[in-house]
Amino acid sequence: MQDFETIFNNQILVVSVLACLIAQGLKFFIELIRHGKVSLRFLVTTGGMPSAHSALVGALATGIGLTKGWSSPEFAIASLFAVIVMYDAAGVRQAAGKQARILNQIVDEFFQDGKQFDEERLKELLGHTPFQVLVGLALGIGISVLTLNVW
Repeated sequence: MQDFETIFNNQILVVSVLACLIAQGLKFFIELIRHGKVSLRFLVTTGGMPSAHSALVGALATGIGLTKGWSSPEFAIASLFAVIVMYDAAGVRQAAGKQARILNQIVDEFFQDGKQFDEERLKELLGHTPFQVLVGLALGIGISVLTLNVW
């Protein structure tokens, strides 16, 4: 049990998860402002503004850079990991969301005459725009710098 407690003493891990949770919480408030209604779905959904994945990996890489050094192998690994995650968020998952939107439209048009379709609609909000990824990254970097310099 003592080993489990030491996980919470890992400053970089705590700050990275905190950045992710803050980004996820911001999605809730941004959607509340945009649409004027409360949707708890945005507390746990992928996609949207800002990218929580980008905030997490941005805080992770920044935290490692601040503590281990900007020329450390750990920072290099974390930075490359962050690039892959952000590329996936803005590239592959964004494209999958566009494909889901088109497939849902095709299904809606095909079954509009009262025909039955038993499958669940595909999730359309999967990825992020490049701007959402950059905002998430900036948020993660900012949270990491502010938190680790105070901690």
